[in-house]
This record gives sequence, C-alpha cells and structure tokens, in this order.
Amino acid sequence: MFKKILVANRGEIALRVQRACRELGIKAVMVYSEADRDAKYVKLADEAVCIGPAPSAQSYLSMPAIISAAEVTDAEAIHPGYGFLSENADFAERVERSGFQFIGPTAESIRLMGDKVSAKQAMIKAGVPCVPGSDGELPDDPVQIRRIAKSIGYPVIIKAAGGGGGRGMRVVHTEAALVNAVQMTKSEAQAAFGNAAVYMEKYLQDPRHVEIQVLCDKHKNGVYLGERDCSMQRRHQKVIEEAPAPGIPRRLIERIGERCVAACKKIGYRGAGTFEFLYENGEFYFIEMNTRVQVEHPVTEMISGVDIVRTQILVAAGEKLPFTQRNIELRGHAIECRINAEDPFNFMPSPGRITQWHAPGGPGIRVDSHVYSNYFVPPNYDSMIGKVIAYGDTREQAMARMRNALGETVVEGIKTNIPLHRELLLDGKFIEGGTNIHYLEQWLTQRNKD
Repeated sequence: MFKKILVANRGEIALRVQRACRELGIKAVMVYSEADRDAKYVKLADEAVCIGPAPSAQSYLSMPAIISAAEVTDAEAIHPGYGFLSENADFAERVERSGFQFIGPTAESIRLMGDKVSAKQAMIKAGVPCVPGSDGELPDDPVQIRRIAKSIGYPVIIKAAGGGGGRGMRVVHTEAALVNAVQMTKSEAQAAFGNAAVYMEKYLQDPRHVEIQVLCDKHKNGVYLGERDCSMQRRHQKVIEEAPAPGIPRRLIERIGERCVAACKKIGYRGAGTFEFLYENGEFYFIEMNTRVQVEHPVTEMISGVDIVRTQILVAAGEKLPFTQRNIELRGHAIECRINAEDPFNFMPSPGRITQWHAPGGPGIRVDSHVYSNYFVPPNYDSMIGKVIAYGDTREQAMARMRNALGETVVEGIKTNIPLHRELLLDGKFIEGGTNIHYLEQWLTQRNKD
C-alpha cells in the first residue's frame, strides 16, 4: 500500500480524497494555487505545496508543477480527482514515466475513451449499444456529409470527437443547415480542444441521461454498481442526480451493466469509470465514458455501500477488488443536489466571502463540501462549493430528507442555487420521476414566463 499520495486537485474532491487517504493510513500531500491558500484541505494537510498563481493554466493544469511537487514530497502516487488533468492521457503517461503511480486508468485507456469516435468504435466491438451515427470522423466532402445525415435521419447532432463538458455540439434539423453546422462545430472543436474532428449521431428527442458506474482492477476483475439518473441538467451540466434511476426495469440495468464490465475487460480498463447513456423507449445508447471518479459518485456510494475513492486507491496499489458482482447489493435511494455559488435563476457566478455557513444534518444526510464560515469563494474556478446528498429507504423518503436538508442549509454572503433546488424538489413532474434531459430548461423557460 502507498505511504503518501499527492492530490492534484482542489475543492470538495480534494477534501474527499484526503479523507479516503486518512482512512487508509496514507499521508496526503495537497497542492494548491495562491487563491486556495486558505482552503480547509490545505489546513488539514499532512503536507501542502503551492504550485502557482490562481489561473488554472499556471497551477492545477501545470504538469511540471504537479510532478515537481510529488518529487519534493516523496509521494508515491498521484490522484487527479475530476476535471483539470484527470482525463488527460499525456498527464497520466508523464506521471508514470516520472516514477509515480497514476490513480486511474492507463494512458492508453484514457486516450481511447477520450476520443468520442474511437470510444464509440470500441464500444460497438464490445457489444455496447450506441446511438446510430457516422462510421467515424465526418469527411470534408459536403455530398458525403449530406448522404450520411440522410441515412441516419433528421434531426442529427454534430459532436466534437475530443469534446466534453457539454461543449462542441450542434443539433441540425434540416439538410439546408447541415454543412454550415458541421463547419462551425469543427472550428469550435479546434479552438476548444485542439482537435477539429467531428462526427454525427441521430439526435434523440426525449431521452434520459443514465450512467453506469464500474470498478475494475489490474487482475481482470470488474463490477458495476448500478446506475444513476442525471437527466436534471441545464446546458449539458448536471444539477441533480439520483440512484437508482426511477422506473427503469432492473433486468435492463443488469443487462447493460454486464456489457459495460465486459467492455472494460476487453480494453484492459482499471480503476473507476462511468459509462454514460441516453435512454429512450426502453433502449440504452452509449454516448461516452468518463475515465475518472464522477462528481455524483456519492449517490452510488450511498446505495451500494462501496467507497469508490477508497477502492480507486486500492486498485492503483495493485490489490484485487475486495468484492465480486455477487456481493453488490443495492439498497434504498439517494439524491444529490450540487450547490453552486451562482444566482439560482440566471446562473451568473457569485464569488465572494461566505459570511455564514451551516451544513444540514439528520438521518441519511451527507454533505461533501470544502467551505466554511469566512471562506472566500474565488472567481477563478467552477462555481460548485459542495454537494448535499440525501439517502432514504425509498425515493419518497430521500426526497423528504433532501427538502429538510435544503431548508436547514445556511449560506450567507454570496448567492447560491439552493432556492432552485428547493423549487425543483416540490415540482410535480420531478416528484413523479423519469423526466428527460430537456425538462429543466423547459421548466426554467416556463418559470420565467410566469
């Protein structure tokens, strides 16, 4: 087992990994930018290293700074968390070439699944159902592009092969708009990801966003931990997640979960990973795989009893998974609300000093957050300041507990999206369950009209 791990991230995930290290008796080295000097996890660190000024490019995205911090502190492994360099194959390669263990999949797996075209091709070979679409990257010839779209059927969606985070996508409803849309998406993809390649898929009208959590070790063992419903989203950014997904038959989940594990074994995957699907009319369609721990991993931990971050570390240290699929038993229901420092309805960021912070409590409530009273939320990073997770024996109980938790949460000095969550937890359609990925944006449009 490792004696010292460097955590190459910030915010609530940095604190989450730090806690997992402590539980395993491992020392945690925390890196931080000048803007995060007063962060809770820095104060609690066994060792802390400043790796640069506030801008991410000069700190959390600086590979030389992170590798140097690992060298000077004699760390043995690096945990990348999520975001920043967590899905950067070059970083994973550089970490291991420098003599450290990367707590995640191999660079080859990250590279394979990070390119949406190669990922889709790999999943088709592995028997994982995919959205009907182009056979790889779109050609430059407009005639061929129109032919491909016609064979798929409108509407179609153009996607950047190297995209992520909801960027590099454009929906096309008519042939007249097709070629221009492809060119615009290519330009955006080149600017945002340094890769102009795009591909085409059938645009599903009313899908849900359902994902399967997997864990694999270096010994060809793998399990899936059920599913999460992440359909409550705005501009492809998740707002509320829950597990299990309401109304989807267990036999369908078991079938797709088994295929995901089989796919992992086929590509030699190790660590935690998430297969993301669109679900419509009883069918699953693969869209991408995230080769890291997810923001919403706590809802899966709550219903499965499996500590995903702890297991990541064990697997990276070469140990076998401490359980088999037969041992995985899902119980109850869990819901997560992402708490962001932003206006709840126009979504403008609201950085600044938190003058008062009071986290909720009670049965079934978990709060993952790095903030505290008098903490300054910097304007340089993502606006998420924490997550409130509610667990119950039933979905109804989990929702009731979440309503209580949101009512107890106190954040003063800045704006947060808690009022949005409170309204959504009282919305009839959300209470019913099974809303699609467009529901929140439609709900917000209607609310603004009213």
